[in-house]
Amino acid sequence: MMQKNKWFLLLTIILSLLLVVACQPSGPAPAEEPAQPEAGADQPAADEAGQEGVGGEVVSETEPGGGDWLKRFAGTQLVVSWPSLSHFQKAGELIPQFEEETGIDVEVEFIDYVSLHDKQVLEMSKPEGDYDVVAWTIFWKNEYVNKGLLAPLSQFFGNPTLVLPDYDPNDIVKSYLISGSAVGGKKGYLEGVTQAMYGVPFGAETSILAYRKDIFEENDLKVPETYDEMLETAQWITENVDGVAGMTSRGSAGHQVVHAWLLHLSPYGGSVFDENFNPIVNNEAGVTAAEALKMIMANSPPGVEAYGFGEEVNAFLQGEAAMFVDAHKIAAQSRDPNQSRVIDQVGFALHPTAVTCGSETGGQAMGIAANSQNKEAAFLFIQWMTSKETDKQLAEIGGDVIRNSTLSDPELQAKYAEYPVLLEQLKCANTDWRPLIPEWGAINAPILGVKLSEFATDQKDAQTALDEAAQLIQEEMARSGYYAEYTD
Repeated sequence: MMQKNKWFLLLTIILSLLLVVACQPSGPAPAEEPAQPEAGADQPAADEAGQEGVGGEVVSETEPGGGDWLKRFAGTQLVVSWPSLSHFQKAGELIPQFEEETGIDVEVEFIDYVSLHDKQVLEMSKPEGDYDVVAWTIFWKNEYVNKGLLAPLSQFFGNPTLVLPDYDPNDIVKSYLISGSAVGGKKGYLEGVTQAMYGVPFGAETSILAYRKDIFEENDLKVPETYDEMLETAQWITENVDGVAGMTSRGSAGHQVVHAWLLHLSPYGGSVFDENFNPIVNNEAGVTAAEALKMIMANSPPGVEAYGFGEEVNAFLQGEAAMFVDAHKIAAQSRDPNQSRVIDQVGFALHPTAVTCGSETGGQAMGIAANSQNKEAAFLFIQWMTSKETDKQLAEIGGDVIRNSTLSDPELQAKYAEYPVLLEQLKCANTDWRPLIPEWGAINAPILGVKLSEFATDQKDAQTALDEAAQLIQEEMARSGYYAEYTD
């Protein structure tokens, strides 16, 4: 009996084990999900944790555009080298706002234009110089890059964590961007697939026609659209309006008379060099532009042969001349009661055409010194100063704007009559208006400045003066290695 009970107990145990195994799942049991935290006082909602960015998008305080992000270089001190020109003086008024928003301390060294180049080259050639940010005149850009003095901006724009979200470089006027900042493209200084950007335009300019609306209306004169019309109108005003010359111009020997000639060379379809850097200043376009300049000077106030830009501007603002074709800065100056006697009497039109439309590209651009120890903070400063918001602030205080969105703003167009004109003019601004090569300094005043002055003062005819200039320019370019066959 006992033996039977043992076998029954053993069978019961075996059947129980088989039932337990059969009831197990075929795979491993899933891990238990962690409990989700509930939103509370220490878990703020998304619209409280960040700040609203462009288009209402929530931006984290630590992402580009956020408050903490703007402050990440707080305590850094930047030293900025700017020319002591009107635009930069105006921009200086905004620096306290930048310092408040970023915590960066900014020291600006304003330098007179004559000394600016040499001082910048000296500091940027040191292993560690004084400057973090520099603004240069555009025809120095290739020299600065060739000497390794500037940091390429691609290394900063290529890092999204360093770029302001709404910076929009495509909004910057393209001709300003190319002429002031592009290096390595066509001819070494124009647009091209091999170009690199070393700066952002700041204090850039083009040329337009400014004219006395009151004189034109009183005498039923048509605002000139072509060079023939402009020259004819200038002569008529000189001969028929008492005490007022038809035009004003730069005229003094050296850089000033060259600039004046270049203003007319481009509309006549001319250039200093051909595609192979052979000088062509003495072709038909060059000679015709020189003769146009001489006629303009003949219908300018007495003493124009000694005029620089300041004297040219002053003659127009003081009511001594009825037309002005040069930098568009004249517009803001004409509204300044400290400079102008012709407030509310000035109209603006496109730079007249001859065989083509071709206004100037000039002024300054701004970039980062290669030996700066604060490059990322310097990049933030450059972005802030050239942003959409700051560009509009500069418009309101008389600065030179660089953005299409500023020029096309309806409220600003209603206040500044030159803005619609500039939008149209910049479509044909000539980025090859003058050669932006290191050799330009040896060509500009020493060669062209002398020969054009000899023509303007009746010492030589235009063809002879420009033939001699072309020969001297070719010799200079040969010495610099532009022609493979040259031997000294």
